[in-house]
Amino acid sequence: MYNLKNYQFSTIRPQKLLIALILSTSTLTVFADDPVSTSVWSRTQDSLSQTWQSENYELYVPINTWHNRNFYSKEKIESFNEQPWGLGIGKYRFDDDGDWNGLYVMAFQDSHRNIEPLAGFGFQKIWRPIENLRLGAGYTVGITMREDMHYIPLPGILPLVSVEYKKMALQSTYVPGGYGHGNILFTWLRWQLE
Repeated sequence: MYNLKNYQFSTIRPQKLLIALILSTSTLTVFADDPVSTSVWSRTQDSLSQTWQSENYELYVPINTWHNRNFYSKEKIESFNEQPWGLGIGKYRFDDDGDWNGLYVMAFQDSHRNIEPLAGFGFQKIWRPIENLRLGAGYTVGITMREDMHYIPLPGILPLVSVEYKKMALQSTYVPGGYGHGNILFTWLRWQLE
């Protein structure tokens, strides 16, 4: 999926990752009548803590890793694994606004059939057009490790979308990249165990 030769480690800036994490979590609710505005870091800690303490569990089942055909040769596509057998578990909660917050761990077969672990936090703004149907859009912040990158921890912030019906959700993220690496739509089922 990623070619180490094409990947420039100089583009990774931990400071930018931290700033992006802080800015992305600024969507958490701040009560207007609170005389002292809490810090972004405090709100982030509170949100993570509440999600961790939740008694609601979810099961994650990876179902597809689609490689964007505009960025890979036909031969390369044919060599890839697009059935990411794996499993994951997470804790979730719906906050006061009805938005989904989740902490998760997952392991699956990557594009080269090697095990790839993934752990992180996800947030989605939820819309409910009709009863039992939810549409979500947000982000995930996580860390993964890949065999072709010598299992060096790789942080990332990615978009997150879902279509949910009752306790089942189809959730996806898109991994950006360049020609010959990245540009993958990763999709999994998420089932609320409660």
